[in-house]
This record gives sequence, C-alpha cells and structure tokens, in this order.
Amino acid sequence: MSFIPKLRLLLGSTALMALGTAPGIADTQLHILHFNDFHSRIESINRFNSTCSAEDESQGNCFGGAARLFTLINQMRDAITAQGDPVLVLSAGDSSQGSLFYTTYGGEAEAELNNLIGLDAMAVGNHEFDNGPEGLLIFTQSAEYPILGANIDVSGNNLLAGQVVPYAILNAGDLRVGIVGAVTNDTPEISSPGPTVVINDALDSVRASVADLQAQGITTIIALTHVGYIPEQEMAAQIEGLTAVVGGHSHTYLSASDPRREGPYPTWVDNVGGGIVPVVQAGAYSRYLGHLILDLDDDGKLIYAGGDTIEINAEVTPDPEIAAWVAEMAAPIEATRNLVVSESTAPIEGDRSVCRVMECEMGNLVTDAMISRVAGQGITIAIQNGGGLRASIDAGTITLGEVLMVLPFQNTLATFQLSGAAVVAALENGASQIEEVAGRFAQVSGLRYTVDTAAPAGSRVSDVLVQVEGAWVPIDPAATYGVVSNNFMRSGGDGYGMFRDEAVNAYDYGPDVADVLAEYLAEHTPYTPIVDGRITIR
Repeated sequence: MSFIPKLRLLLGSTALMALGTAPGIADTQLHILHFNDFHSRIESINRFNSTCSAEDESQGNCFGGAARLFTLINQMRDAITAQGDPVLVLSAGDSSQGSLFYTTYGGEAEAELNNLIGLDAMAVGNHEFDNGPEGLLIFTQSAEYPILGANIDVSGNNLLAGQVVPYAILNAGDLRVGIVGAVTNDTPEISSPGPTVVINDALDSVRASVADLQAQGITTIIALTHVGYIPEQEMAAQIEGLTAVVGGHSHTYLSASDPRREGPYPTWVDNVGGGIVPVVQAGAYSRYLGHLILDLDDDGKLIYAGGDTIEINAEVTPDPEIAAWVAEMAAPIEATRNLVVSESTAPIEGDRSVCRVMECEMGNLVTDAMISRVAGQGITIAIQNGGGLRASIDAGTITLGEVLMVLPFQNTLATFQLSGAAVVAALENGASQIEEVAGRFAQVSGLRYTVDTAAPAGSRVSDVLVQVEGAWVPIDPAATYGVVSNNFMRSGGDGYGMFRDEAVNAYDYGPDVADVLAEYLAEHTPYTPIVDGRITIR
C-alpha cells in the first residue's frame, strides 16, 4: 500500500488544506469532498451547534455555515482540479430540519445552497421526509444533481415518481464513477414519508445496485448512504464491488489526526470478497468537510485511500455573496429569533452523544416543562425521545431562536393514558438501540429507571419507579398512568408503537413543545440545569 504524503496549501487567510499526492503507484487519484447531516445550519454555529452570536463571530469562535462551506468546497475543488485530479462533491443527506431557516422556508434555502455549491450527488436523508413527500419534492424539483435512494420506492407517489433514482454514473475526469444512495431502514418510524413511499432494506438494495453497475462495466463504485456508521461498516463488509462508503445519519466524527475523534478516517473494513473498503463520515452541522482520496489502478480498482476531515473554523473566510444571501433570508426571522425568553446559570447539555444514551440536562428540562404544562390534567409521566433534542444551550441569555434550535420539529404535546406494562415497554424500546446511539432513547420526568446495556434488547430495563404522593414506588404493570409525550411519538414514531396502539383518551393537538419549553424557561428564570439520577446506566 502506498503512503500518501500531504501537500499543504494556503486557503483564505490561514486555513490549510491537505491534498494527497501518491509516489507513482496510482494511475488516478479520485478526490471526494463530502458532508452530511447539514441540518439547516445556513448560518454559522457555535460549539453547541446552535446559531453563532455576533460576539462569538467577532472573536473567531464560530464554525461552518453556508458561506464558509461554500468557500472551502470551492477552494479545494479548484486546487484539486488545478493539479490534474478528478473531484466529486457529495452530500450524504439530511440537509433538512434543524433551524428557523427550515421552519420558515421549508427546505428551499438548503436546496438552493446545494445548487450553489455545485453538488455532484445527494443521498436522501430521513429528515428530507419530515414535511412528508412534499419536503423531498423541494429538493427534487430544483436539484441540478441526481438525488439517490436505492431503497426508496417513490413509484406510488404522484409527486416524486421518477425523481429519486437508485444510482447515478458520474464522469470524473476520465473515470466513470457509480454512486449508489440509501436511507436508513427506519425512516418510516422516525420521519414521515407516508404510505405511498416504500423504504426497502438498504443493504439488499445497495447490493442490487452495485451488481447493476458492475454489469455496465463500472468498477469504481461509491455507496453514498444515510444509514449510520455501524450499518455502513456492515455494507462495506458484506457487499462485494464497493470502492468506498461515504456516510451519514449517525453524525459520526471520524478523523485521521484528531484524538477527539469517534473513529479513524477512513475506517477500514474487511470485505467478504477480499480486500478492504474505506468508510468515512464528517460529523454534522457543517462543522467539518470530509476529504477522501482514493488511489485507483488503471482498471478503476482501489489501491489505497487516505484523507481527513477538515474543521471549517474561523480560518475559512465566508464567501461574501453567500453571506449576503444568508443575511437576506435571515431578515424576516430576526425579530422572532432574538426574542429573549429566559437565562441559564450554566450551559444546558443537549448533545446527541449524551441525550441518546443517558440522562441529560436538556432531556430533564424538556420533560419537566411538559409535565408542568399538563400537571393539572392528572398527567404524572413525561417521555421525550432523545433524538428530538437537537442542540445544547449555552449559559446566559436564552432566546427563542435557541429554543427552536433545540426543538425544531413543531411537534405538539400529546396526552394519553397508558398501562404500567406499556410504559415499561416504551422504556425498553427507548433502550433497544442504545449501542447505535439511536434517537429513540427515553428522556423522562416523573419516572426513574435503570438500563443494563449488556442485556439483550427487550430485557434491559429494570427498577422502574413512579412518584405517588411524593414517594417513589415500583410501577404497577396493571395500573393506568397519565402520560405526556409529543405527537410524533404518539403516532408510533421512533418505535413507540405502544403509544399509538395502546393509548386511551389520547389528545394529540396540544401546544407546540417549543412553546411549552419557552414558557417554562420564562417561569423559571434563571434556570439551573440538573441531572438528578432519574436514569441509571450500568
């Protein structure tokens, strides 16, 4: 295998780019610039992945955003092309959902940005369906690039039929490169594709598309997938003919150089047909751009791969025209976003790496707010999926814009009655995919419970306690409890089928959960974050 030294080129002011050069072994180096899980971060972000303030921006403490992402992609693409190598720019999905830009414009801003960047292909992410098939239509009707999903059957939907394809064959210099898309299998549970869009098995669908491409003589094949780091490694292991997997969905930060990484960039996986396949992801929220370098022989087969993720920090100068475009779109939402609702004595932790695997401060805050709003209705238990919490909040002033970054989905409060046995089943569902950092993990109020992560799924939860007259007592499987959640979970989202099928006296049309949180924070200012032991992990 060849060692790929790095040529460091000056970008903007002091930002540096790494371009691979191989010492005469590869016939071609194909460069892949990739990002995933942008989540409507049109404006730059702070270290909590929320909108960066003007003060932080002036101090150089901001990351990403449309204008910086545009700058870095274009500078790198130009430099790679200048040295004579082919380059592709790919998005692994979930451009949608996560900020007031999406709430206000419904995906139009993100779709336009993809065109401005000059994407070569995009995989559909589950959040592209948050507004139903119409949400994905925003992208398909304007895209100047193929939108991919090998396991997405849109033939039964009159809006999307023919607009999502399993794969595309792209020309990159003298190379013909096959790009195969896929979305996570649980999209119907965690988003809203509706009954006319069918999600098939991602692994089987990608395998079939790879075989189709091979039959057409394509030997360089990239799986561009929105299925998560663990399933992407399974694809790399089990599908013969893959050159690389460029992924998303799990927001995994891979790096070749940063000790804070969640895994190596690339992650090498032994393939069932022999050889090894590189798997890459680039974090989330526009903070990083991935740069994968594939050394290919004269048959288009992989010799070696290198590269790294690049942090899009203040060293990258925002493109002025894109910055002006962002400012123009931001103007109508500025007053709403800047409305002060409360303040916090300390940062409120809401990161997915915490709230999807254990008790977290944001989970406690949101569920306590839910309980507070409906306590007079005989509701004693609140359950919120960790995946519905999308950001942290820093210490000090809390604005409505920050609240909406945490809870961007416009979910409403849902109240209902449920048996104790069904409550325990709900907690088991929440813990069933903890090793995958899945969004179904249950943040709670009015409950205490223990999770044994070593036990098999379905048998992980124990010591479930509820509060009765101020005392914590074991839950009674036969008793009926008043529960508050959100309408997404009540409809069976994130695997909470028991909320849909076993709930009694359900009402799904309460206030927006974000409004409930804002009002609770206003009533409890200054707010002090807590973790009080309501969830035990062992």
